[in-house]
Amino acid sequence: MIPLTYLLRFLEEDAPFGDVTSEAVIPRDLEAEAVIIAKQDGIIAGLEEAKALFEHFGVKVELKAKDGNEVKKGDVIIELRGNARKILFVERTALNIMGRMSGIATQVRRLTEKVRAINPNVKVAGTRKTLLKPLDKKAILLGGGEMHRFSLSDAILIKDNHLALVPLEEAIKRAKAFSLYKVVEVEVESLEDALKAANAGADVIMLDNMTPEQIEEVLEALKREGLRERVKIEVSGGITEENIQNYAKLDIDVISLGALTHSVKNFDVSLEITGRL
Repeated sequence: MIPLTYLLRFLEEDAPFGDVTSEAVIPRDLEAEAVIIAKQDGIIAGLEEAKALFEHFGVKVELKAKDGNEVKKGDVIIELRGNARKILFVERTALNIMGRMSGIATQVRRLTEKVRAINPNVKVAGTRKTLLKPLDKKAILLGGGEMHRFSLSDAILIKDNHLALVPLEEAIKRAKAFSLYKVVEVEVESLEDALKAANAGADVIMLDNMTPEQIEEVLEALKREGLRERVKIEVSGGITEENIQNYAKLDIDVISLGALTHSVKNFDVSLEITGRL
């Protein structure tokens, strides 16, 4: 569950001085009932966050689905009863959270199913390409994916800009000496650097922006050198829903995609007032 204090920040941004429309039009003590409806098929997420926000303002909430459930267009997913002003005050923030999280979860589920149909051993992971990490990372998990790093503090990931300043083997040596407990991952773009990274003791090698054919060459070379079992192989860059199965066929461990968060399409959910109480 995402902390309520984090969620309330979105409401404070949306209504810094209250909901003037509802305050002007809706009687203060009017009670109402409402429903939130899925407007498309997919994986629903963000229900617990929406529930926490509505309940914080005294609205009674009945969830008709659980986070991570598959829902169909037209399904009622939440029923609400309470002060009409409060329902309308929370409405857009709750729908925005649900729409984004459900959009991510739906996309992740679709891609993980495509991958698992080819190779059940390969994981699908998101990346840090988001500013809404708590919500987005939870949505990835609900969709059946892996979070990858939650923050810069979680694991060591040596990327191209690090290697522009420190040679690859030296960077790995320093990283291994820095902590016994942090995973050390290195991003490479060539067969030569992949072999260097494996020999230097990297735990994970990210093959970035490589074609399936280039990745296969790296995998074969690692096997020849007796290095494949020492490292996890992650592939990233240029991977889409259309070509992801070409990567899933390979002897890899993880496929990571920034597109799971940085360009996701919101899931369509709607709140409808169904009557006065």
